[in-house]
Amino acid sequence: MNTELETRLRAAGLDPQAVDGLVRTALAEDGETDVTSEPIFPPTATGRADMVARQPGVVAGLPVAELVFAAVLDHSPRVREDLKVVIRVEDGSRIAPGDVLLTVEGPLVPLLRAERTALNFLTHLSGVASLTRRWADEIAHTKARVRDTRKTLPGLRALQKYAVRLGGGVNHRMSLADAALIKDNHVAAAGSVTAAFTAVTRPGLHVQVECDTLDQVREALAAGARSILLDNMGVAELTEAVRLTDGRAELEASGGLTIDGARAVAETGVDYLAVGALTHSAGALDIGLDLSTAGT
Repeated sequence: MNTELETRLRAAGLDPQAVDGLVRTALAEDGETDVTSEPIFPPTATGRADMVARQPGVVAGLPVAELVFAAVLDHSPRVREDLKVVIRVEDGSRIAPGDVLLTVEGPLVPLLRAERTALNFLTHLSGVASLTRRWADEIAHTKARVRDTRKTLPGLRALQKYAVRLGGGVNHRMSLADAALIKDNHVAAAGSVTAAFTAVTRPGLHVQVECDTLDQVREALAAGARSILLDNMGVAELTEAVRLTDGRAELEASGGLTIDGARAVAETGVDYLAVGALTHSAGALDIGLDLSTAGT
């Protein structure tokens, strides 16, 4: 990985070595030999291709796609020249059908070998960013922000949460070590909201308490909670929770939220909408790789 790409990944809040590991794992899934391309094209064959948007959305993952093309050279010892990658738009940009996102040129067999892996990362992450942007736009007239959860695909959490940020969303905790979230099972085991909150709280630790009822909200506030997750509450209950809290704690609505109802939830005055669907249910954004030139 070149220094410039590593710097851009770090600036995006990503660990370059972790992303490189994911890319190499993905490439390894395709094996060591391309039994379709290698018999057709000589090692000296070169090509130029564009990654092109097929539908509107928000692009996310262009540095990752670039890393795929760079990493594929390790699988191609016969390559006589490096692949050259030019990113045409800024990651996080709104894109339209026909927009060229990235251009790659160089040895044709490595280019084709990298195609699907690069697109897998790019279409998935762009799908996450695009869905997040729809939610963010829906509630933009309120103070509320859309926030992700830990409902991420194994191994892809950092990348998916990066895509959420590009789409205008806010990240919740990255891991169980980052912040405490007292859920119903914790309350049941501890005996009460107060007991669980007291057991977990320590200086410097962000503690959020999940509440299923307004009585639990009252108990959490009395215990000193400054962050409350309002689980599966309707608009009327959310409105009352905002009134009860009166600014003493940040409030996050969670559970069964839909984009059609996002506006009404945000207008209750909550601070966040927790949306697991941003990462676990986002569809892929349609992006293709179009070969424009090929030669020997």
